[in-house]
Amino acid sequence: MENTEVEIVLVEDNPNDAELTIRALKKNHFANRIVHLENGADAIDFFFGEGAYAGRDVSNQPRVILLDLKMPKVNGIEVIIKLKSDDRTKTIPIVVLTSSKEDPDVAKCYALGINSYIVKPVGFDNFLKAVGEIGLYWLLLNQPPNR
Repeated sequence: MENTEVEIVLVEDNPNDAELTIRALKKNHFANRIVHLENGADAIDFFFGEGAYAGRDVSNQPRVILLDLKMPKVNGIEVIIKLKSDDRTKTIPIVVLTSSKEDPDVAKCYALGINSYIVKPVGFDNFLKAVGEIGLYWLLLNQPPNR
Protein backbone atom coordinates (compact mmCIF):
# COMPACT_ATOMS: atom_id res chain seq x y z
CA MET A 1 0.00 0.00 0.00
CA GLU A 2 1.36 3.41 -0.97
CA ASN A 3 2.00 5.90 1.83
CA THR A 4 -0.10 8.97 1.10
CA GLU A 5 0.85 10.88 4.24
CA VAL A 6 1.38 14.56 3.51
CA GLU A 7 4.66 15.82 4.90
CA ILE A 8 4.77 19.40 3.62
CA VAL A 9 2.06 21.84 2.63
CA LEU A 10 3.38 24.86 0.74
CA VAL A 11 0.96 27.79 0.60
CA GLU A 12 2.46 30.19 -1.94
CA ASP A 13 0.77 32.32 -4.60
CA ASN A 14 3.94 33.31 -6.48
CA PRO A 15 4.60 30.55 -9.04
CA ASN A 16 8.34 31.34 -9.22
CA ASP A 17 8.79 31.15 -5.44
CA ALA A 18 6.70 27.97 -5.31
CA GLU A 19 8.81 26.35 -8.03
CA LEU A 20 12.05 27.34 -6.29
CA THR A 21 10.81 26.01 -2.95
CA ILE A 22 9.69 22.70 -4.43
CA ARG A 23 12.96 22.39 -6.35
CA ALA A 24 14.97 23.00 -3.16
CA LEU A 25 12.93 20.43 -1.25
CA LYS A 26 13.38 17.86 -4.00
CA LYS A 27 17.11 18.57 -4.26
CA ASN A 28 17.41 17.75 -0.56
CA HIS A 29 15.05 14.76 -0.86
CA PHE A 30 12.36 16.38 1.34
CA ALA A 31 9.56 16.54 -1.23
CA ASN A 32 8.28 12.99 -1.34
CA ARG A 33 4.84 14.08 -0.21
CA ILE A 34 4.24 17.78 -0.80
CA VAL A 35 1.02 19.66 -1.51
CA HIS A 36 1.22 23.11 -3.13
CA LEU A 37 -1.75 25.41 -2.52
CA GLU A 38 -1.88 28.74 -4.32
CA ASN A 39 -3.78 30.85 -1.80
CA GLY A 40 -5.07 31.01 1.75
CA ALA A 41 -8.64 30.11 0.80
CA ASP A 42 -7.44 26.84 -0.75
CA ALA A 43 -5.32 26.19 2.36
CA ILE A 44 -8.30 26.52 4.67
CA ASP A 45 -10.39 24.27 2.41
CA PHE A 46 -7.56 21.69 2.34
CA PHE A 47 -7.04 21.56 6.10
CA PHE A 48 -10.74 21.35 6.92
CA GLY A 49 -11.88 19.16 4.01
CA GLU A 50 -14.11 21.78 2.40
CA GLY A 51 -14.68 23.14 -1.11
CA ALA A 52 -12.48 21.41 -3.69
CA TYR A 53 -11.11 19.25 -0.86
CA ALA A 54 -14.47 18.03 0.44
CA GLY A 55 -14.13 14.43 1.52
CA ARG A 56 -10.37 14.66 2.11
CA ASP A 57 -9.20 12.72 5.17
CA VAL A 58 -8.52 15.68 7.47
CA SER A 59 -6.69 13.44 9.92
CA ASN A 60 -3.89 13.30 7.30
CA GLN A 61 -2.15 16.51 8.37
CA PRO A 62 1.36 17.57 7.32
CA ARG A 63 4.52 17.56 9.38
CA VAL A 64 4.98 21.27 8.54
CA ILE A 65 3.27 24.13 6.70
CA LEU A 66 5.37 26.61 4.71
CA LEU A 67 3.18 29.70 4.49
CA ASP A 68 3.50 32.95 2.58
CA LEU A 69 1.79 35.97 4.15
CA LYS A 70 0.95 38.22 1.21
CA MET A 71 -1.66 36.31 -0.80
CA PRO A 72 -4.94 37.10 -2.54
CA LYS A 73 -8.36 35.97 -1.22
CA VAL A 74 -7.25 34.97 2.29
CA ASN A 75 -3.86 36.17 3.53
CA GLY A 76 -1.38 34.20 5.61
CA ILE A 77 -2.33 35.88 8.91
CA GLU A 78 -5.95 34.81 8.42
CA VAL A 79 -4.78 31.24 7.70
CA ILE A 80 -2.71 31.23 10.90
CA ILE A 81 -5.67 32.47 12.96
CA LYS A 82 -7.93 29.76 11.55
CA LEU A 83 -5.42 26.91 11.95
CA LYS A 84 -4.21 27.86 15.44
CA SER A 85 -7.75 28.29 16.75
CA ASP A 86 -8.90 24.76 15.83
CA ASP A 87 -7.95 21.72 17.93
CA ARG A 88 -7.51 19.61 14.79
CA THR A 89 -4.81 21.84 13.33
CA LYS A 90 -3.32 23.93 16.15
CA THR A 91 -0.30 21.67 16.71
CA ILE A 92 0.83 21.61 13.05
CA PRO A 93 4.08 23.60 12.87
CA ILE A 94 3.76 26.70 10.71
CA VAL A 95 6.87 28.24 9.16
CA VAL A 96 6.18 31.62 7.62
CA LEU A 97 8.32 31.91 4.50
CA THR A 98 7.72 35.38 3.15
CA SER A 99 9.33 38.45 1.64
CA SER A 100 7.85 40.67 4.39
CA LYS A 101 10.37 41.97 6.92
CA GLU A 102 7.77 44.26 8.50
CA ASP A 103 8.08 44.14 12.29
CA PRO A 104 4.31 44.15 12.89
CA ASP A 105 3.98 41.01 10.73
CA VAL A 106 6.75 39.20 12.61
CA ALA A 107 5.36 40.09 16.06
CA LYS A 108 1.77 39.31 15.09
CA CYS A 109 2.65 35.93 13.57
CA TYR A 110 4.53 34.82 16.70
CA ALA A 111 1.71 36.10 18.94
CA LEU A 112 -0.71 33.95 16.91
CA GLY A 113 1.40 30.84 17.50
CA ILE A 114 3.65 30.27 14.48
CA ASN A 115 6.80 28.24 14.99
CA SER A 116 9.25 30.11 12.77
CA TYR A 117 9.42 33.25 10.63
CA ILE A 118 11.87 33.27 7.72
CA VAL A 119 12.37 36.08 5.23
CA LYS A 120 12.93 34.62 1.77
CA PRO A 121 16.63 34.97 0.97
CA VAL A 122 17.65 36.87 -2.13
CA GLY A 123 19.50 34.83 -4.72
CA PHE A 124 18.88 31.33 -6.01
CA ASP A 125 21.68 29.59 -4.05
CA ASN A 126 20.78 31.28 -0.77
CA PHE A 127 17.12 30.41 -1.28
CA LEU A 128 17.95 26.74 -2.00
CA LYS A 129 20.15 26.55 1.09
CA ALA A 130 17.54 28.12 3.37
CA VAL A 131 14.72 25.84 2.18
CA GLY A 132 16.99 22.82 2.51
CA GLU A 133 17.73 23.76 6.12
CA ILE A 134 14.02 24.26 6.81
CA GLY A 135 13.31 20.76 5.49
CA LEU A 136 16.16 19.23 7.46
CA TYR A 137 14.98 20.72 10.73
CA TRP A 138 11.21 20.27 10.43
CA LEU A 139 11.18 16.84 8.75
CA LEU A 140 14.19 15.13 10.29
CA LEU A 141 15.19 16.83 13.52
CA ASN A 142 11.95 18.18 15.00
CA GLN A 143 9.91 15.74 17.06
CA PRO A 144 6.21 16.42 16.37
CA PRO A 145 3.52 15.73 19.00
CA ASN A 146 1.35 12.66 18.60
CA ARG A 147 -1.86 13.86 16.99
